[in-house]
Amino acid sequence: MRSSQLLPLLALGLLLPGSSPVVNPKRPAAAPLDFGAAFRDTTMRVDYYHTGDRGRESFALDRIVSDGRWAGSRTRLLDSLDLGTWRYLVEDSASGTLLYSRGYSSLYAEWETTGPTEAKTFHESVRFPWPRAPVRLRLERRDRENRWRPAWASYINPGSPLANPAEPPPAQVWTLFENGPPATQVDLVLVSEGYTRAELPRFRADVRRLVDTLFKVEPFRSRRRDFNVRAVEVPSPVSGVNRPQSGEFRRTPLSATYGIFGLERYLLTEDNRALRDALSGVPYEFLEIVVNSAAYGGGGIYNFQAATAARAPASAYVFIHEFGHHFAGLGDEYYTSPVAYQTGAPVKVEPWEPNLTALHDPAALKWGDLVEPGTPIPTPWPKAEYEELSRAIQEARRLLLERNAPPAAFDSLFQVQRARERAYLAGGPYAGKVGAFEGAGYEATGLYRPELDCIMFSRNPVGFCRVCGRAIEQVIALYGAGP
Repeated sequence: MRSSQLLPLLALGLLLPGSSPVVNPKRPAAAPLDFGAAFRDTTMRVDYYHTGDRGRESFALDRIVSDGRWAGSRTRLLDSLDLGTWRYLVEDSASGTLLYSRGYSSLYAEWETTGPTEAKTFHESVRFPWPRAPVRLRLERRDRENRWRPAWASYINPGSPLANPAEPPPAQVWTLFENGPPATQVDLVLVSEGYTRAELPRFRADVRRLVDTLFKVEPFRSRRRDFNVRAVEVPSPVSGVNRPQSGEFRRTPLSATYGIFGLERYLLTEDNRALRDALSGVPYEFLEIVVNSAAYGGGGIYNFQAATAARAPASAYVFIHEFGHHFAGLGDEYYTSPVAYQTGAPVKVEPWEPNLTALHDPAALKWGDLVEPGTPIPTPWPKAEYEELSRAIQEARRLLLERNAPPAAFDSLFQVQRARERAYLAGGPYAGKVGAFEGAGYEATGLYRPELDCIMFSRNPVGFCRVCGRAIEQVIALYGAGP
C-alpha cells in the first residue's frame, strides 16, 4: 500500500498515485526500439524505505540520485529470468510501454520469514537507466503461490527538482581486469569493510585471492572474458567489524555486522544507503562486501548484496557460495544447519529458486531435461545416515558457540565434517547424476535439490552442479555477452 509520507511529493510533480489492484503475471513486453530515445546514458537510483508491521507494509521515498554512467546492457533491458521475491518495472507514463525490469530479493523479504513480532524499516534501492520522459515505477512481490502482486507504484518525473542528476563523488576504485565496455560485460565490484587505511594492501590481496578462486570454478572459469571486476577502497577508522555475539563492537563505514536476524554467522549490512553511496559512480551490476575478519561468516541475497569474511579459513568457499545466491538467485540446498527462518510448512510451495523444487509433479521437474533416462524421481540417497552425522556436527558446533571458541576451533570442526560428509556423498549409484534428492532449502522433507552434492549444499570442493551452472550461464547471458 502507499505510504502517507509520499503525499506531499505529489504537488512537486515527482510522484502520482497509480497502484493497481490487478494481479500482474509474468508477461513478455517490447523493449524500446532505441535505448538513446528512451534513456540518457546515466544511472537513476531510487532509494526508498520499506516498512513492515504485523502483515502490513508501506513504502516511502528517500531520494532519487544519479549513480553515474549507465553500466548495463543497452539491448537486454527486460528481465527474462523471473527470479527473486520482488521485481521492479519501469513503464513509459504516456504509452504504458515497459522500458526496463529486473527481479531481486531483499533483507525485508528474509525478515518476513523469521516470524517478526515488531515493526521494522529497511532501506532499499532500485537502479535503471535515467529516463528522458516521466515513467511509472512499479514494485511487485510474489504471493504465497508465487504469483506476482502489486505492492507500490509511483510516477517519476526525471526533470523534477527532487531528481538529483549531479555526478556522484569519485570513489577510490582499482581494476582487477577489464574485458570490454561496461555495457557489454558483467560488471562486478568488491568493496572493503573493516580495513583501516594501513590495512588496504591486505584488502587488495584478499580481493585478488577471492576473485582468482571464483574464476577457477565453472562456469565462471569458462566465462571470465564476459566479466569486468573492480574494487573500491573504503578505509575504516577501526579494524574489523561488529560481532555482537562475541562482544566485539565496531562502527564501520558500511555497518556490516554478524548476527543478522540473530544468526551468528550471518554477515551483511542493513545500511543500504551507505553501501550504495560508497559504490556510486562505479560501473557495477553485482557487488560483494569483503570483510576484514577471521570469524566464519557471510551472506548473499539475489541482486541485492553479498558479503564474505575474507580472513576466515573457509573464506573461498563462503565467497563462492554466497555469490551464487547473489548472482543467480540460487537457493541453499542444505537443510541440517540452524537458520533464522521459519520452516516446517506442511505444504511446500514450488520455490522460485532455479535449483530447488517441491516436486509436486515429477513428470514436470523443472530441470528434467538434464536427468538421464532410468534415474528415479525422487532419487534415493543415504539420507538417514547423513542426517545422523549432521546432528553430531551441529551439537559439537553448539558447544563451541557456548564457550565462545576461537575461529580456529570452528575450522577444525568444518574439516572433520567435510571429510565425513564426502564418504556419504561421493558414492552410490546416483552420485554425480542429476535427479531430485530430498532435503533442500532448510527442509528435511518436501523440498528437493538437483544433485547429491553441490557447493550450494556442502563445503566439499565439488563446484556448482549442472542445474546451478546453467542458472549462472543464464544470468551472464542477460547482463553480458555482447551489446
